[in-house]
Amino acid sequence: MSKIAAAFQKQRKCFIPFITAGDPNLQLTKQLIVAMANAGADIVELGIPFSDPVAEGEVIQEANIRALSAGTTTDKIFDMLAEVRQETNVPLVFLTYINPIFTYGTEKFLAACQRTGVDGIIVPDVPYEEKAPLAELCGKYGVDLIPLVAPTSDERIKMIAREAQGYVYIVSSLGVTGVRQDITTDIAAIATKIREVTNVPAAVGFGIATPQQAVEMAQITDGAIVGSAVVRIVGEHGINCLKPVTDYVYQMAAAVHGTV
Repeated sequence: MSKIAAAFQKQRKCFIPFITAGDPNLQLTKQLIVAMANAGADIVELGIPFSDPVAEGEVIQEANIRALSAGTTTDKIFDMLAEVRQETNVPLVFLTYINPIFTYGTEKFLAACQRTGVDGIIVPDVPYEEKAPLAELCGKYGVDLIPLVAPTSDERIKMIAREAQGYVYIVSSLGVTGVRQDITTDIAAIATKIREVTNVPAAVGFGIATPQQAVEMAQITDGAIVGSAVVRIVGEHGINCLKPVTDYVYQMAAAVHGTV
């Protein structure tokens, strides 16, 4: 059983925060991963900074710029994760784009994921029809290739979910990442379609920011993914972000786990 599957089996409802690696610097990224795990995060998603993150809103775009300006590279991220693995066994998932993977060398990238304990990858700009070469290498190196399904996926949802690994990332809203006041998509209907074809868990991301939103999403799926709200705290507090991020993650994880 993968560490991702074990996390969902253990917790049933998982809280999954996202941060951008290297924002504001890699030493703080390391500290944030460990602190978030200790605060209740069941899985941590980690963005690899990229100059053209097409699925990201302004908050995460700015985080990418900060991380790149701080000299963050893929090699340095892997070095940092090797140190993280000395302190926590929390499942780690990269959310990145095919360009950084291809530029680094796809097989070299996945071998490094295996070596440093990265359990899964999410690649938003690789459609289902073009995933085979990447999926084959993910299988070779024991890395889950986690799919996204969007509100517009419709009949594609079952097709995508049938071959899902790790978890299915349900995109709650159309457009790019970012905090939203209301999530109006019929998430329950999407989750039902997924459950008709797979036992792989499904978690909701894009737009979740408050404990109430997280609870609502976790009630109808298997977990809540929060990115922009966490990254915004990092941006606001910079090198002093550790405590406010940890406090926020603790609050959100407790809401999802039903321990508040």
